[in-house]
Amino acid sequence: MMDTLPPCPECRSAYTYQTDALFNCPECGHAWSSEVLAVADIRDAVGNPLADGDTVTVIKDLKLKGSSTTIKVGTKVRGIRLVEGDHDIDCKVPGIGQIGLKSQFVKKVTE
Repeated sequence: MMDTLPPCPECRSAYTYQTDALFNCPECGHAWSSEVLAVADIRDAVGNPLADGDTVTVIKDLKLKGSSTTIKVGTKVRGIRLVEGDHDIDCKVPGIGQIGLKSQFVKKVTE
């Protein structure tokens, strides 16, 4: 049965178990839902896996629809949140506010 369960997203332990709708890790105590698994495979423009709370930079000027505002290349966005859908990143862009971005237009910042 352990072959069909996903590894822990926190510590990568293979010893996970399922309780109702939650997956649990006995090694680190982390619990997560299957919804986390659906958005867990989001990658940036160069193939780096993204996770909630990561910092990314915009790799291309992005014109906002319905506005004359442009998000400039190199803009650093902290504390992203991954969601399902076409715009798979929810974030707060400095100087603009809350917005949804596509992962293909960002690059993960390794600090």
